[in-house]
Amino acid sequence: MTHSVTVDLGNRQITLETGKLAKQANGSVVVRCDDSLVLATACAATSPKVGLDFFPLTVDYREYYYAMGKIPGGFIKREGRPSEKEVLTSRQIDRPIRPLFPPTFRNETQVIAMVMSADPHHDPDTLGIVGAGAALAISDIPFHEVISAVRVGCIDGKFIANPGYDELRESSLNITVAGTDAGIVMVEAGARVVSEDVVVDAIEFGHECCKKINAAIRELVAKCGKAKWPVPDAVNDVELSAQISAAVYDELKDALNTEKYQKLDSYSRVAGAKEKAVALVPEEETEKRALAKKLFDDLKETIFRDQILADKRRPDGRAFDQLRQIDCEVGILPRAHGSGLFTRGETQAMVSATLGAKDDEQRMETLDAAVTSKRFMLHYNFPPFSVGEVGFMRGPGRREVGHGALAERAILNVLPKEEEFPYTVRVVSDILESNGSSSMASVCGGSLALMDAGCPLKSPVAGIAMGLVTDGGNYAVLTDIAGA
Repeated sequence: MTHSVTVDLGNRQITLETGKLAKQANGSVVVRCDDSLVLATACAATSPKVGLDFFPLTVDYREYYYAMGKIPGGFIKREGRPSEKEVLTSRQIDRPIRPLFPPTFRNETQVIAMVMSADPHHDPDTLGIVGAGAALAISDIPFHEVISAVRVGCIDGKFIANPGYDELRESSLNITVAGTDAGIVMVEAGARVVSEDVVVDAIEFGHECCKKINAAIRELVAKCGKAKWPVPDAVNDVELSAQISAAVYDELKDALNTEKYQKLDSYSRVAGAKEKAVALVPEEETEKRALAKKLFDDLKETIFRDQILADKRRPDGRAFDQLRQIDCEVGILPRAHGSGLFTRGETQAMVSATLGAKDDEQRMETLDAAVTSKRFMLHYNFPPFSVGEVGFMRGPGRREVGHGALAERAILNVLPKEEEFPYTVRVVSDILESNGSSSMASVCGGSLALMDAGCPLKSPVAGIAMGLVTDGGNYAVLTDIAGA
């Protein structure tokens, strides 16, 4: 039986339908806006993966060429590995839903959003987030929140929900807001240098739109929602927790002091304390040993939160609004057109800028045009030595693609127009050390490298990572968060 609901966002309507397509999935919803149609499905294994200390969630977003009436270019006439746009949208869907699953849920879970029809006038990516939230809500998977997302544009001071491609070209703001009724879960944005007040108002406007979509999802759940699977309660051995605290509390608190110890030394000391905590349980009691690891991690989090909220002290001794030491150099690489070395604390990015001709632009096939091109590219690399580890270097993963796009978006709007600076520009950020916010180090280093290359930026751009620590009542906002 087919069920559908519709929500009116003013300039556009979104329709959610279920019961017709992909009926064997735990949850399946078709999201439609004008001629865009996205099928979102959610599936989960019926039993948990034993021994995992993380939630095994996979999210995939795919744009098919038939959705826009095209046949793929090149020799191989079928879709291949995900494009950068698909990777970024997969991450956009993953980020808001992942933290809302129950903390004890360990069943392998997959969310897939497939663009099956693409309206040539607007981007279907936010429909993928809406579809994912709706598919999970109506499914029997224990996802108990209702979440959606909307893109917000701003033209002549007026906010627009889910603006089209043409509207976005005029808009001073392009911001995606994902949220539950209770609050914001994710914000992803770019802007042509707008004020903080405009950004805050845009987020509030987007949240109100999310509430409207959430109401429609709840209406769909009321019509056809399945009973949720039970979730195991969190195991909390009070006696073992007390044993661990008595054995390692002082040692762990000292190890977390990154004012006293450098990052790797601190991590090594924390690992030593964890071994001591786990050793309190006999080797043959594997399940209890796994619990000991979790209780140790809980203790670490408690110490961190208490230091921040009660003692008003960060692990490295900085004030809440204090940056780490910053060093900037340019002209490091003699044969690069421009280079900058940006160091903030134990985070370091070597960033190069290369200028090319029109032919060096990146050709792209996208849903909004037959063939487009990019004259500015920022690529981010994260070699394993940057965190003192050994690992394979097999090309960029989703994280590298995401961080590069984040930095690219930050710099894009301060580049000179093509008529003023007719070069193709490629910026590469190689992270040489990492202890918090290497993507923002890439923004800072990118500004240095571009200016060193003679690119007349409208303004340098800097980036910093912010953090929020709260116990539900008290809170602290942290400037320039480190890895801890």
